[in-house]
Formats: sequence, structure tokens, C-alpha cells
Amino acid sequence: MVSALSVRQVRFRYLTLYGLRWLPTGLIIPVMVLLMQERGLSLPQIGLAFTAQGLVVLALELPTGGLADALGRRPVLIVAGVLNLVSLSLFAVADSFWLFFLVFAVQGVYRALDSGPLESWYVDATVAAAPDAEYERGLGYAGTVSGGAIGAGALLSGGLVALGPIGSVSALTVPVLAAIVAQAVALVALFVLLVEQRAATGVAAVRASMVQAPRMIGEAVGLLRRSRVLLALVAVELFWGFGMVTFESLLPVRLAEVIGNPERAAALLGPASSAAWLASAAGAALTPLLLRWFGAAPGAALLRILQGVTVVGMGLFAGPVGVLVAYLACYAVHGASNPLHSGLLHRQVDGPYRTSVLSLNSMMSAPAAALGGVVLTAIAAAASVSTAMVVGAVVLAVAAPLYLPAWLAGRRAAPAVEPTAVPVSATDR
Repeated sequence: MVSALSVRQVRFRYLTLYGLRWLPTGLIIPVMVLLMQERGLSLPQIGLAFTAQGLVVLALELPTGGLADALGRRPVLIVAGVLNLVSLSLFAVADSFWLFFLVFAVQGVYRALDSGPLESWYVDATVAAAPDAEYERGLGYAGTVSGGAIGAGALLSGGLVALGPIGSVSALTVPVLAAIVAQAVALVALFVLLVEQRAATGVAAVRASMVQAPRMIGEAVGLLRRSRVLLALVAVELFWGFGMVTFESLLPVRLAEVIGNPERAAALLGPASSAAWLASAAGAALTPLLLRWFGAAPGAALLRILQGVTVVGMGLFAGPVGVLVAYLACYAVHGASNPLHSGLLHRQVDGPYRTSVLSLNSMMSAPAAALGGVVLTAIAAAASVSTAMVVGAVVLAVAAPLYLPAWLAGRRAAPAVEPTAVPVSATDR
């Protein structure tokens, strides 16, 4: 790909598109579960609806990576943006379990298509502009940009809920309408800012990518079979995906339970989510210090345990202040642990297999999150939200020993130069 853009221009476009990509997510996060409850769904039904997204991502994550390589990143990202617009529009009007199930199935296709092409475009365009350019800095900045975008969206979401209903539109629905507008803006920006020379077009390219998909899956699985370190790192994602349900889906319910009013909880979650994502960005900024103090694998293991502790705090603290303090601490740990995990993963692969392995790693979290959604919401309905959060916290912490193979491999490879740059975005998940 030949680029007429400078390295600085490529980075600016990447960070702009990355921020716009995460803004609708920030608007939706504080109200998603509460709105589904307002529309009549029980917690177990909400958990089942979430499984649609996980199963679709599991099926499509690797094939869509091949599709992006065959057709080009721009067309795949445009299709993904259109599908997200469709899913948000459906979410605004859905009023039954099956409609919400459809919403998350479409979200699954969107997330599978969206996973990776923008970052790949950034790296390719940067190398095309200057072969010796360092692109790691932009990947690190992306964590801060996405955290700020999600935080700003969450803050705006809380403000919109606090303003109350607009005519027949409930207060919890208003942020969804704002997310639709934000996604439309992101789609327009994608058309304008992302330029590339397509590798191939048409039906033949699609057919070629579909033929290549089984081989890609086989090669990625083969890498896992040959590398105990890589297998353990990917297995971490199973525990992580399961446990993340606690602070992504159950926290709004827990806060509404503590406060005693869902709309007040949603309004409070706006600024709280904003602060949480800023804490996540701050956690990501600590990555060089964590690498220097502990090393990548020990630091990642320690953070898995620490995140479990913060989730226990969210589940057991009595008042809203205690719950929110634990929530902020959880996201700070989350932001710090993502780059460490991804950096360890990057050091195990290179060349043509990198995208396949990264897709496989990302793919593992989707079914785990789907299972966590079913199991933890069922526990919350049968026992209590607090009990479900403690169970999720234990699952998060249990993943810590899976970093041991990477630590042992690092010691055998010593003396090695410890990386000092954040290798990837802190919001890959």
C-alpha cells in the first residue's frame, strides 16, 4: 500500500477514528442493562441475550480477519459501522427478548468485522509513510484516546438520563438515540479519513478469503498446540471474559440495588463510568513502571488477583460510595493489565501469524463472556448480585497462575531487554 500521508497524519486519523469508534460504546454502557430491565427482561434473559454476541464473534472472528486482508480494511470497517448503526437502532426500539437477542447477534457480526482492521490499517499506513517509523507510540496513545472517548460518552449519557424523558422517549432510551447519532458521525469520518489501496475487490476476493479462512484457523490452532506459553496466555482470556461480566453488566444492577432507584443509578453511572475510563487510561500509562518494577508476566499475574479483590469490593461494600470506589479501582487495574497481557502475546508471535493469533485471543473472550453472562445472571437471580460478583471475582483471580509459563520462558531467555513502550491499545477488549 502506497501512502500519500505523513506518519503524523496517519496517527492523527487513526486516533480520531479510534475515539469516534468508542464514543457510542461510552453512551450505551451506563444504560444497557437498566434499559433492558425497563423493557421487561429479567437478569437471566439479559444474560441469554448477551450469548448471541459471544457465539457470533466466536464463529466469525478468524474468517473476518481473512476478509479484511483480502478486500482491504476500509470496506470491512464501513460494513461494520453500518451494522453497528443497525444494531443501535434496533436496541432503541426493542421490547422483547428475541428482539434484544437479534440486537446482540448483529452486534456480534459488527464486533467480529471491527476487531483489528483499523489497527492493521494504522500500522500498514505508518510503515508505508516511513518504513523505519515507530508505530508503538500511536498504539499506546489509542488506549488513552479510547478511555477518554468512553468516559466522555458515559458522562454525556448520565447527563442525558438526568434530564429526564423527552416526550414518549424514556430517560434511559435517550442515550441510545445519542449513540445512533455518534455512530453516524463515526461512519462519515471513516469514509473521509481512512484511505487505502485495496488489495483486491469483488466476488473473487470474497471467495478467496473464505477459502483461506480454514487454513488460517488451522495454523492459529497449530501455534497454540506447539507453544505452551501461547496456550496459557490465550486461556487467560477465558477467565477474563467470564469475570468481566461483573463490572460491565452487573455493576449497574448492583448500584441500582444499593441506591434503590434505577434512574438515579443510571444518572450516577454516567460520571462514574467517565471517571472509570479515565482511571483505565491512567492505569495504561503506568505500564512502563509495572514492567520495570515487576516484569510483564509477574505484573500481569498480580493484577489479575488485584482485579478480583476490587470486584469483591463492588459486591460486598454496603454504600454507593464504597461500590463506586471499588469500581474505579477495578478499571484502573483493567487498564494496566491489558497492555501487559497483549505485550506478552505479541512477543510469542510475529510475521504472518500475528493477526490470526490476536484474533484467536480476542475470540476466546467472546464465548467466555457469553457463559459468564448466563451463569452470573442466573446466580444473581437465584441468590444475589453480590454473590454473583464474588463468584466472578474468584474466576478473574484464578487466571493468575496461567502467566507462569510466560514468566519461566522469559527467565530462560534472559538476559533480555525489557520493553519500555506500551505495545498495544489498552482497550483491545
